[in-house]
Amino acid sequence: MSALVALDRPHEGVARVTLSDPARRNHGTFQAVAELADALAEAREGGARVTVLASAVPGHWIEHAWLPDLLALVRGESPTGDPGGWFRVLRELGDASVVSIAALSGDCSGGGAELAWACDLRVAEAGVVCSQPEVQVGLTPGIGGASRLLRLVGRTVAAEMVLDGGPVPAERLYAVGGINRLVAAGAAQKEALAWAARLARRPPAALAHAKRVLTESEAQGWPEALRNEQARFQEILATPAAQAEMERAQPAIDQGRAPRDLYRDED
Repeated sequence: MSALVALDRPHEGVARVTLSDPARRNHGTFQAVAELADALAEAREGGARVTVLASAVPGHWIEHAWLPDLLALVRGESPTGDPGGWFRVLRELGDASVVSIAALSGDCSGGGAELAWACDLRVAEAGVVCSQPEVQVGLTPGIGGASRLLRLVGRTVAAEMVLDGGPVPAERLYAVGGINRLVAAGAAQKEALAWAARLARRPPAALAHAKRVLTESEAQGWPEALRNEQARFQEILATPAAQAEMERAQPAIDQGRAPRDLYRDED
């Protein structure tokens, strides 16, 4: 890809996109984020069903936007790259055809944390901290650090992070639902990739439909969300792929296998 972003495919149906900008400790320059967007698009177009967003810089996942770029933007000067890269990354992470996992192997803050909140799933290492420090430099969150975080962890913790701007440990975010899995130091990528490989074995259309229902439900009222969920169910039920999967599973059910055994993934 580039000196800043690498794309590899460690498992069938899985892509890993890795940011490595040690000189800036993975603070999000416009150039780096635009290249992240390009890599995510390439992963999707190449058939990835699950993408892991990772870092190669010890101690840092993706940190806040590089401030000289923001200053250049408002002063009419030249930033390092396209500022629209942030929004392209968000669109890629929101694409229903790909499930995204943030492998938080280091601290994340500001715009970087907002990308973590935009991922479908988050795996974080013990000792990592996350923050929305915008208020401390005279700004406010701009791409989900308030609205998306509020939906993930509730008003109490979101208000603390947005109004105070200080770091919050991954352990606390795990306790309130902002992080899916908390792992030992050094284990985030391994855990995220293993999870990604398992998700990639799910029937592709069903996985995409499931993500679409979750995303749509966030923006809908309760009755509308229920109607939409049933409509999506009927869509997937009518597909030959779904019917083939049900026909595959039924003989095992008829033989007395319990769901807990039937649906368990093989090691």
